[in-house]
Amino acid sequence: MFTYKWKVAVSKSTDERGRIYLPKDVRKRFGDQYRIVELPSHVALFPVDEDPLEGLRAAVGDAFEGESVDALKEKAREAISREVQEEAESRSQRREE
Repeated sequence: MFTYKWKVAVSKSTDERGRIYLPKDVRKRFGDQYRIVELPSHVALFPVDEDPLEGLRAAVGDAFEGESVDALKEKAREAISREVQEEAESRSQRREE
């Protein structure tokens, strides 16, 4: 499991068309393309590399050496599914208490 140091740069609201404008320093650091992921408790933006697999390999070195793109996708889907299920169960237990 990864540990992240969260940094909240600024609070943003959507405009009348539902758009959110990211600060220039954020766009400069992470790029202009993002994947929007809906989770049970929040929404997250994840930067999308021009070549996502190359970005992943740059981030983790040779940890996935020899793994096919399809195998990596399947493992990622399984991990996300487990995390979402665990979060949903945790929320359900908290509501029951």
